[in-house]
Amino acid sequence: MQCIFVNDKPIYLTTTVEKETDFKNFLLKDVNIDLVLQTISKKSINSVRLIGHDKDKLMKAFKKKLPNVIAGGGKVLNNKGDILFIYRNDKWDLPKGKAEKKETIEETAIREVAEETGVDGLKIVKPLPVTYHVFKRNGKSKLKITHWFEMYSDFEDELQPQINEGITKVEWLNEKAAKQALSNSYANIKLLF
Repeated sequence: MQCIFVNDKPIYLTTTVEKETDFKNFLLKDVNIDLVLQTISKKSINSVRLIGHDKDKLMKAFKKKLPNVIAGGGKVLNNKGDILFIYRNDKWDLPKGKAEKKETIEETAIREVAEETGVDGLKIVKPLPVTYHVFKRNGKSKLKITHWFEMYSDFEDELQPQINEGITKVEWLNEKAAKQALSNSYANIKLLF
């Protein structure tokens, strides 16, 4: 089952029909995406399930429902095993951002981490799962598709939050502090841990 988040509530893409309880079922093929977004915003609804026939084509079909924004980001570790977090909109997050033209997704991820945190010397270790979430910009819903990478840097200088992007803090967090930060983070970030 693939998952797209809307304000930390999941939309599941599935081929299985289950009896509705605290979730609603819709057929993916001809669903009105605005109706789905209205439904998932209700307090009594914990998730939405969009049902299709071919599990290999579910995400492709969903991507056609909304404009796509491609982004890259990083879960960066240092030589102590600490993880680089940013603090924005009263939540802990990982650095990420929108891809620019003629840029590989790996280049996007490294550039965005460096811009948002001031960290350099970034090296990609391995790809991590891609996450999906729906957000609103200028009154229009969009699907953000974020390609994540585990990265390493031995950077030890002062961290520099990108204030003009709303980032108020950048910190290296040890395992215990990272766990605590994740309790005030986003569902799609928690998937990376």
